[in-house]
Amino acid sequence: MKRLINLKPSKPLAFALGILPFFLIAVLYVINSNARLAENADDKLLPPVSKMADAIERLALEPSKRSGEYTFWIDTASSLKRLGLGVLCAAALGLLFGIFTGAIPLVKSGLSPFLTVISLIPPLALLPILFIVFGLGELSKVVLIVIGIFPFIARDIQRRAEEIPNEQLVKAQTLGANTSQIIVRVLLPQLMPKLIDSVRLSLGAGWLFLIAAEAIAATDGLGYRIFLVRRYLSMDVILPYVAWITLLAFIVDQLLALLNRKLYPWHSQGNR
Repeated sequence: MKRLINLKPSKPLAFALGILPFFLIAVLYVINSNARLAENADDKLLPPVSKMADAIERLALEPSKRSGEYTFWIDTASSLKRLGLGVLCAAALGLLFGIFTGAIPLVKSGLSPFLTVISLIPPLALLPILFIVFGLGELSKVVLIVIGIFPFIARDIQRRAEEIPNEQLVKAQTLGANTSQIIVRVLLPQLMPKLIDSVRLSLGAGWLFLIAAEAIAATDGLGYRIFLVRRYLSMDVILPYVAWITLLAFIVDQLLALLNRKLYPWHSQGNR
């Protein structure tokens, strides 16, 4: 008799099990939506799927009467641009701080406590300060994302650097490598795939800080649109936008995973 812990599903079964929760949520939504609409045809809390489709069609396929732009795609492009810049800067800083604090004890003594303290500051509490210092433009939103996820990436890379066997560093020094050569040729190649993993793990927080910044001070973006229409209880817009944000986050995550497998196949094979 096989124990449950040892049972592994086939690929078709694994796919079906993965789809099942989404199917159940959709069924529950339709059932509850129909029940509420049967009691009140003007109910806005759980709009029918047809109404949500009409709202997205209007925003995505019809130009705005005021600006002539396609609102849905402008919001998407603006949010992805801010998120991309913020994550890219955070990853670069995280790698820089992480690799030096993890490889050089003197730097670790000086910067590791600083990283720890920075990571404990709630980034959203700094939002008013960022708006005062950097204004209400794009820079303050990007900086919020950087501050929000950079410490996590830096500390993760630091820990990963410290996990690299000391024998590799000793062998490199025996062969005549100096500090910069050890960092570039020994540490960096092993830390790059782990950096991508760290970025994947921090994407959820990155989206959170983006939506928060757009909700407070923006003229476009997915977060801005959600908080703009909430005053009208426009759930037919809010729910599809939330689903779209989730889909975008999933796509970005999978693209990073694919990039990791293509660039560093040895890392993916080692994690199986």
